[in-house]
Amino acid sequence: MSAVFHSLIETLLSERESFNRIWFATDNLTPPQFSYQVNFPRLELVLSGEYVNQIEDPEQGIVSVKVLTGDALYIPPNCWNKPDWDTDCSVLSLLFGRRQLGFSLVSKNKNETGFFDVQKHSIQTRTGHAIDHILEALNALGQEPRKSPMDEHLLSALMSYAQSMLSDPAHAVKKRGEDVYQAICIYIQENFHRTITRSSIAERFNVSPNHLSRLFRQQGHMTLADYITWVRIDRAKFMLRRYDFRLAEVATRCGFQDANYFFRVFKNKTGHTPSEYRSMG
Repeated sequence: MSAVFHSLIETLLSERESFNRIWFATDNLTPPQFSYQVNFPRLELVLSGEYVNQIEDPEQGIVSVKVLTGDALYIPPNCWNKPDWDTDCSVLSLLFGRRQLGFSLVSKNKNETGFFDVQKHSIQTRTGHAIDHILEALNALGQEPRKSPMDEHLLSALMSYAQSMLSDPAHAVKKRGEDVYQAICIYIQENFHRTITRSSIAERFNVSPNHLSRLFRQQGHMTLADYITWVRIDRAKFMLRRYDFRLAEVATRCGFQDANYFFRVFKNKTGHTPSEYRSMG
């Protein structure tokens, strides 16, 4: 699978002299419900079609934009975007997690509920390398009014570095179980706000539910259910500190369908009620 993404990035770097337009997501306004918002940077590259998103505009507030073929959308940590997914498009995403670098290729046809092409891959992230500084520079650039031509150079460098990591022979010997585990962790971190279950995750990654549970026992430090809860509580902490959402809305935005259950789990995991935790900030 790494060869697929290596080839895609190589084609993008060789055939494209420059990006048509580079969009930056921010987090100055309250995000709409079901927005994608995680604590690591993401880069989305439109290979074909129109990728419609809601993002922030510094002058107009929350707007709907068409990210077109040849465009890029960079989302710094804890910033958000909300894809529409109701157009013909093919999007390559790079997700720079704390421990994993994830690659995702998603293709969609207008008026169809599902995606007709979904490919995912992940590798272990290097730390203490140039990629950390490239991401830091991009995150800082996102706060500046003038981004060109620095954004172009930094994104090209980021893609080149990601490509070099894919071709690193040290990753070729990694067991498939570890690869799938890392990809599932990234998927959960992206989709914590949705209804995700052991069965739905197993179906998406083409493994049995029992194998999925066994994978987390072998590779992780907690069960699948505990990991999902940990991600959701971590995001709830962020939302309680960052926004003035009602507690029931925090619960919903973090994937808890029952507010009372959210209160109990939050108190159990943190030692404080959501209200107490918010007042501590």
